[in-house]
Amino acid sequence: MTQNRASTTRERASSKTPKRATPTVMRRRVGAQIRRWREPMRSGEAAKLMPGWDTTKLSRIERGLYRISGDEVRDLCAKLGVDDAAGINEVAKVAEEPAGGDHGWWKAYESRVSQPLVDFVQLEARARKISTHHPVVVPGLLQTPGYVREIIGGMPVSVSPERAEMLVSIRLSRQEVLTRKDNPVQLHALVPESAFHAHFEAGPGIMRDQLRKLIDASNQPNVDLQVIPLNAHPAYGSNGATTTLNFGHPWVPVVSVDNPMGGTHSEDPEEIAYMENVFALAAAIALPVDESRDLITTYLEGQSK
Repeated sequence: MTQNRASTTRERASSKTPKRATPTVMRRRVGAQIRRWREPMRSGEAAKLMPGWDTTKLSRIERGLYRISGDEVRDLCAKLGVDDAAGINEVAKVAEEPAGGDHGWWKAYESRVSQPLVDFVQLEARARKISTHHPVVVPGLLQTPGYVREIIGGMPVSVSPERAEMLVSIRLSRQEVLTRKDNPVQLHALVPESAFHAHFEAGPGIMRDQLRKLIDASNQPNVDLQVIPLNAHPAYGSNGATTTLNFGHPWVPVVSVDNPMGGTHSEDPEEIAYMENVFALAAAIALPVDESRDLITTYLEGQSK
């Protein structure tokens, strides 16, 4: 009897404890959007609007540590006086998703790669527009399988064949955003002309296939591909590889700076504005889309001789 009462007590206590969630990127995005909606109201005042909430709980929700239900999103926004029905419904929908999304192909890799890489893959899959610039190589969304294997396998840091093939699979799987039937992403890619001069031990066929893929991609209606010419000032590539992801309302953009561990990602408005300006300046000195396609064709013809 005592054991049953103890069990009942634990069950009641458990039912009153918020579900602590792994702070996945979309949980953090939900929390960050809630924080933007509730500011400039103080967190303590906002927490009192919801039965049973306190400042700690609201703080953990806003950091993605506690899961918030769709109904709670709507209830809190109504009490905050948020006048954005479409935005509220979008955030409420995402709040209801299981950790990692409903059907993301990346779930098979979550425990095997860095969290920043998993975060980036999820964000990229949800983006409506992607602007990317790599100052040295062809951007990942436009790489062929052979090119990917050369880039990953040729890294100065030793990577086992098994891990290298896993990273190849991830990069190639990411490319489905360009060809999916429902809302393929709009891609604006800046490709350095210097990348076309690469030589690979596997032979010239690697670059020929890569150039063909770039030409095919440039003919897709959702892809704007510009080549940064060899004579461009090196300052236009001095910021490293960068990607800006834009989403539907109400999500703010994300800027990512590439690195071997998966990159660093930011939603900071000043950082986003700065990187968008850097990208726009680089695009302004790059060759127009048609001239870029002609130049790539010239390189391909040269490779075929």
